[in-house]
Amino acid sequence: MSIPTVPSGVQPIDPAERVGRGVDGVEVLGALSPSRAGDFLACPLLYRFRTIDRLPEPPSVDAVRGTVIHKVLEDLFDLPALDRTPQRADAMVVPSWDAVREAEPALDELFPAHDEGAALGAWLVSCREVLARYFTLEDPTRLEPADRELYVETVTDSKLLLRGVIDRVDVAADGSIRLVDYKSSRSPREAYEGGALFQLKFYALVVWRMRGVVPKRLQLIYLGNSEVLTYDPDERDLLATERKVEAIWDAVRLAKETGDWQPNKGPLCRFCSHHALCPEYGGTPPPIPVRPPADAQPSVDVSG
Repeated sequence: MSIPTVPSGVQPIDPAERVGRGVDGVEVLGALSPSRAGDFLACPLLYRFRTIDRLPEPPSVDAVRGTVIHKVLEDLFDLPALDRTPQRADAMVVPSWDAVREAEPALDELFPAHDEGAALGAWLVSCREVLARYFTLEDPTRLEPADRELYVETVTDSKLLLRGVIDRVDVAADGSIRLVDYKSSRSPREAYEGGALFQLKFYALVVWRMRGVVPKRLQLIYLGNSEVLTYDPDERDLLATERKVEAIWDAVRLAKETGDWQPNKGPLCRFCSHHALCPEYGGTPPPIPVRPPADAQPSVDVSG
């Protein structure tokens, strides 16, 4: 669903702030996905660079590995149950990489052309190794997901649109719901588990508002070190998550009004592509771009 911009004046380019008919005829005043909410919590300046400036970021082999593995695990459940074997999944890695590369040809640049495919070959082996761990954690022959890569959205009482894409939704015979998210990375240390669960609590909130049922279980599958993190939420958890999301959005709006997008130096900085523009690293952010609303058409990010 595309949310049109307000037809007035010149405004900052912010694809997360769109106004239009959102869900069930409700006019929405803004939108957040778990990824962008997480960006703001980690570093408001990073949120600005990604959402307002829309600065390009070079792809990483780790991120693309995650994309390929997600595609294999999505497509695996198109097969008959007994065919969902490690061998079939292994054979799906190259076709999945080809599909991802076809959608984004620039990914070819991740691997040097002069080494006769050695780097690409080693990377594909690493994809297979990570994927193989999935079969030590779940038996896909015994699962029949209700949905995969499910787009969900809802509007809060404050007219904030919450949206995202859930990797997998399982529904038991008694109607209980399990939300599953695959991670190709390693599980976080115990002190950081709450942050890791925020994404799934966000999704659980949206599903609760959409279906009137609190998901019984949230499950993060970490293929990087073969661990599963589970959490069973209740209504109080999800109401607290809703308050947190509303507070994040209030902070986003305040930063936009004041132009004060503070950097937040921390461990995640080593993964950031924008050191040259970050005051914490001696850089200077570019001026906040402005453009007539008619020219600012990118859709709201819905990634997880």
